[in-house]
Amino acid sequence: MRLLCTVAGGALVLSGCASNTEGDTAAVTKVSVEKVDELAAAVPDKVKQAGKIVVGVNVPYQPNEWKDPEGKIIGFDVDLLDAVATTLGLKVDYVESAFEKIIPAIQAGTYDVGMSSITDSREREQQVDFTTYFNAGIQWAQQTGKTVDPNNACGLRVAVQATTVEHTEEIPAKSAKCVAEGKPAIDMKPFDEQSAAANALMLGQVDAMSADSPVTAYAIKQSGGKIEAAGPLFDSAPYGWAVQKGSPLAASLQKALQHLIDNGKYGEITTNWGVQDGQIKTSVINGAVS
Repeated sequence: MRLLCTVAGGALVLSGCASNTEGDTAAVTKVSVEKVDELAAAVPDKVKQAGKIVVGVNVPYQPNEWKDPEGKIIGFDVDLLDAVATTLGLKVDYVESAFEKIIPAIQAGTYDVGMSSITDSREREQQVDFTTYFNAGIQWAQQTGKTVDPNNACGLRVAVQATTVEHTEEIPAKSAKCVAEGKPAIDMKPFDEQSAAANALMLGQVDAMSADSPVTAYAIKQSGGKIEAAGPLFDSAPYGWAVQKGSPLAASLQKALQHLIDNGKYGEITTNWGVQDGQIKTSVINGAVS
């Protein structure tokens, strides 16, 4: 039986689970930014006429994107894209979506932007263009006091969020290596929501969890000491906002973000959310490293 303790929006409220309440986000205030007329004038006409960008997002994935108790989508990603949109003189319409449906919806024109801690990979660049905005690695977690080696996890139960890089690339590759060496495969446990993966680890239903570094750091912080990092961060790669291939919107997002990097507002936003270790100095279009 799966003993998860989630409520609407992925908030975790029972014994043995992390919490996600208004109190957790009370200290995170919006950073004030202003419209830059020159950048706003260069926004693609279709978007400019709409006055907004429609953004597909998957929740919960704390601290990057999830829902507060009132059902509003919040997080580091939200605050940063809001600031970019304001710089461009636009509003943002966030639409909740399954993670695996975001890129197809971008291709179909349903969304203008995909924003869901999406790793900019060469494979994904065949489908969409990315504007990079953050640098994240993979970080494993274990129950406090246990010993898990991410490079020697053969036979262990490892939780991941479904359709993430950890699910589709990292764990399958490590498991295949185990089998090739005559060792038992990794028993990968995919969950639809990241909060469920963290719960499974805290409740001892899995031996470890693999997720993007800011997500693991947040889960550890919220666990009340029940879980801790397992091994060092590795496989650092950029997050990107996804747009249709060839869309000039990628350049508008890139220039607005670079403006915020240069004037220090980007640094304020990342620090507000405790993810400043992943700051970038230069935003690029299609910056995949693998």
